Amino acid sequence: MRLVILGLSVTSSWGNGHATNYRGLMRALSERGHDVLFLERDVPWYAAHRDLPHPPWGRTELYGSVPDLQERFAEAVRDADAAIVGSYVPDGRDVGRWVTATASGVTAFNDIDTPVTLAALDRKGCDYLDADLIPVYDLYLSFTGGPTLRRIERDYGARRAVAFHCLVDENAYAPQPVPIRWDLGYLGTYSEDRQPALDRLLLEPARRSPDLRFVVAGPRYPDSIAWPGNVERIEHLPPGEHPAFYSAQRLTLNITRADMVRAGWSPSVRLFEAGACGVPIVSDRWDGIATFFTPGQEIFLAAGTDDVLAVLERLDDDTRATVARAARVRVLAGHTAGIRAAQLEALLRDVRPLEASA
Repeated sequence: MRLVILGLSVTSSWGNGHATNYRGLMRALSERGHDVLFLERDVPWYAAHRDLPHPPWGRTELYGSVPDLQERFAEAVRDADAAIVGSYVPDGRDVGRWVTATASGVTAFNDIDTPVTLAALDRKGCDYLDADLIPVYDLYLSFTGGPTLRRIERDYGARRAVAFHCLVDENAYAPQPVPIRWDLGYLGTYSEDRQPALDRLLLEPARRSPDLRFVVAGPRYPDSIAWPGNVERIEHLPPGEHPAFYSAQRLTLNITRADMVRAGWSPSVRLFEAGACGVPIVSDRWDGIATFFTPGQEIFLAAGTDDVLAVLERLDDDTRATVARAARVRVLAGHTAGIRAAQLEALLRDVRPLEASA
């Protein structure tokens, strides 16, 4: 198939979790024989932090504005077997209206932020999607599964909403033979609604256990945060360094955004990346997490500081390693780029474009 993906970014992973998803998906789709064109808005904050300016799979093109996009890529969108617009694309509402009006093949909205999107739509403040545009797309690919899928169809009129979770590139994420540097680490961009959980599940454990070593990697954390002395800060970590970073931790932390906790069934890309790297994971709790990892066997769950300290201080290394190995098996069996590419291929072949079905 000829596929056009209009996404937030594939060239820069700075401050977003979209790039690693798109990179893995592009690689896997290209290896399955598809012709993939990725279109990315050229914006200064990503231009200054491009860690993969020329992705080696398919073709990537930058555009400067919606008129530039329309002038240069109308033929590609029109002739594609499928055109997919992602969440958080700049001027995404205008992009989506143009794509759905121009494309002759299947059109899809790939929402890597579903609960955030729906909350913004409810406030009538979503910059990249209009409620009345949802029924125009042939397919709604949702980061979130569970009851949210029916809500998208029932309340927003989506023709078909399906779970399309994040993924890990199995070619890029694997255990690394590096020494352990930290007892607990966290990888994620600053988010105000995640910060209370970070304080509860990492900073407070650090304060209570000054002899242990902690690390937080990710940009945009405000200067007002009082970091304990045993918490190392890394401003930005390119994806190529993720596997070694995970592998250098005795335990890694997953924290979920508030909207996604409320929706449930919203596994972050970091869960799958850490699992593939064979590091034991401790995560906050949310509905549906047990459908991805079995608590106590493939993942540890924590509501507060004492739960984290119990995993760190009371469980032996062999127990943590057994749980980590089981998580890796689970991830590789269900959440790799190759598996998602096959899922997407099947979905796109199964959907008839709106115009054709009228």
